[in-house]
Amino acid sequence: MKKRTKLIGVGAAAALSIAVGAGVVAAQSDDDGSDTSITGDALKSATDAALAHTGEGRVTGTEVGDEDSYYEVEVTLDDGSQVDVQLDESFTVVSDKVDVETDG
Repeated sequence: MKKRTKLIGVGAAAALSIAVGAGVVAAQSDDDGSDTSITGDALKSATDAALAHTGEGRVTGTEVGDEDSYYEVEVTLDDGSQVDVQLDESFTVVSDKVDVETDG
């Protein structure tokens, strides 16, 4: 009986470890986990357009096929705040949104 109890405990610990790992991965990805970063010449064009729009900061994330636009460029401003700049296929700014982080 003790051997069986140990096996159950080890199995439960392994399952918990896998579940926690999956939770961390899910927390690091977007809603559907299918983010595709902008690359190549498009990355340079998107970066230039986003930084020209914000006037300052550095690019800290990019995405092709964002739900709001063709390209999304996340810019972290000098004060630490973040702005999501939405671009169309021609790298024209179509909108922006201050990205507010909330605890909880």
